[in-house]
Amino acid sequence: MHRRDLLTGALCAATSLLLPLSAAKGRGFSGYVYTADEHGNSISAIDLSTSRVTIVPVAISPHNIQVSADGARILAVGEPAKDGDHDHGAGDHADKADGRLLVFDPKRLRSGPIATVLVGKHPAHVVLDGAGKRAFVTLAGSDAVAVVDLARGRVARRTRTGRYPHGLRISPDGREIYVANVEDGSVSVIDIASGIESVRIPVGRAPVQVGFTPDGARVYVSLRDENRIAAIDTASRAVIGRIPVGRGPIQVHSTPDGRFVYVANQGTDLEPADTVSVIDVSTNSVVDTIRTGAGAHGVTVSSDGRFVFVTNIVESTVTAIDAGTRSVVATFAVGKGPNGISFRSSAA
Repeated sequence: MHRRDLLTGALCAATSLLLPLSAAKGRGFSGYVYTADEHGNSISAIDLSTSRVTIVPVAISPHNIQVSADGARILAVGEPAKDGDHDHGAGDHADKADGRLLVFDPKRLRSGPIATVLVGKHPAHVVLDGAGKRAFVTLAGSDAVAVVDLARGRVARRTRTGRYPHGLRISPDGREIYVANVEDGSVSVIDIASGIESVRIPVGRAPVQVGFTPDGARVYVSLRDENRIAAIDTASRAVIGRIPVGRGPIQVHSTPDGRFVYVANQGTDLEPADTVSVIDVSTNSVVDTIRTGAGAHGVTVSSDGRFVFVTNIVESTVTAIDAGTRSVVATFAVGKGPNGISFRSSAA
């Protein structure tokens, strides 16, 4: 299929998916939610104040998306767009064209990226430093993290990790990056100042993503093939617990108050799961399970902690959860196969 056909399909989708599946108005929503629609070669932007969804075609099959701390930029990573689904985290090291990092101005999303950077083989996730000067991209195809100088628009260096690095997050103090290595059951800890992997922590089978508590004291790691979450004490660099959750946990995200961690349970291709597990950090136990949509994958939390948003990759929707009542309050139709998700406040 030609790129023009892909763009046409995405634009048609934008015309038909402008409204949420269930009403969201009157819920106290504000801000924006962005999704990386990997199977649709698009990015979806949900304006929470109006419930309007805009789907923008892009030149990659984006797997992950991230809003900068100041809300001024949106970054997405993926391989060059093609027809058909992708399966990140499955251990495929096939030789593929270099993946791209796309940089967008959220206020002019429809205009396309303001910068494109070739980053390397099979980019999975991206995060930014607090100043918005550097982006860190996991390269699952070369077992490394690429450090991108955003001002110069190029990769400044690469740091070796464990096998098949996938999800990553920066510590709240901005000093370290924790990286989930799917194929060797470990988490790499990278010192940002030196660019060196300082330690590699064994955690369990198929770690996919990591999530810090706001105080930086713990990191929670999804163990996809164990149906559990590993809790790491960052001071001792040791696993202090493994918590049973739903089937095939993927992304994890703490609430701003540090009391709870939300876990999206995707299941498998043949048997998709549709739940989110809520972990109480004080007890390291699941205190609630919320039904979302088939293939629950990505998780983000509003900056005020009132709402949790989850991508459902099979249903091509985003579920909005009221964190106070732990109930689903809205469902939005987005582009095909949404994976990564990120929140931007209306004040940004």
